[in-house]
Amino acid sequence: MAEPVTDPAPAPATLRHAEEVMGTVFSLDVRGGEPGEVRAAVREVVAGLHEADAVFSTYREDSQVSRLAAGELTVGQCAPEMAEVLGLGAEAERVSEGWFSTRYRGRVDPTGIVKGWSVERAALRLAAVPGVVGVSVNGGGDVQVLGAPAADRPWRVGIADPVRPGGLAAVISSSGLAELAVATSGTAERGAHIVDPRTGRSAVTDLVAVTVVGPRLTWADCWATAAFAMGSREGLAWLESLPGVEALLITAGDEVRCTGGLAARLG
Repeated sequence: MAEPVTDPAPAPATLRHAEEVMGTVFSLDVRGGEPGEVRAAVREVVAGLHEADAVFSTYREDSQVSRLAAGELTVGQCAPEMAEVLGLGAEAERVSEGWFSTRYRGRVDPTGIVKGWSVERAALRLAAVPGVVGVSVNGGGDVQVLGAPAADRPWRVGIADPVRPGGLAAVISSSGLAELAVATSGTAERGAHIVDPRTGRSAVTDLVAVTVVGPRLTWADCWATAAFAMGSREGLAWLESLPGVEALLITAGDEVRCTGGLAARLG
């Protein structure tokens, strides 16, 4: 008996854009949607990234966060995003029992949450365009994906190996998931930049990198930073306690430690 032959579904249209902002490169990859509407959404997202940089950059004396830290503005006088980000940071501080903080040496500094929040917000805006089936936004190596690039394949996110430059420590797959975030904190790219909130000094840790996998990048970014400051033993135990979170930790001795469910996300 003959079987009906069906043509494979056409691949969704692809639009990619790279933008230098926040001291790094944001890469946008959108699949599906009407091209004109997608381009308009990309322009909106890019403008939003630059606006966020103007509000939150600690390197600009005229930014709202710098003026807030200097006492020249109140939170209420800042853009609404300021209260949103600081509120998220306060929740991250509570969940991490103080290992994550939006303060640095007594001054407001939400640097540890802004990039992840910006990437996630950009991805959600692009995914809202009618007809879009998949979105990937990569902000300096921290990635939020939604949907899928095509009906028969997932997004795949490589985790850079901090010990072997140019190599991959693992590849994470979004198979079976509507949303996936991958965030890494460590010393490979920027040196010792993560601070122990309890001391205000560089975190003393046996780790060189922590990669956190979860649904949303805002939280994955915060949890990676907090776990790195905790160190491998305490950080791994804490990450295991978080629902919907998996992680890969690499120590200075090139030892790899993983949460129990990470294997299911490898691809």
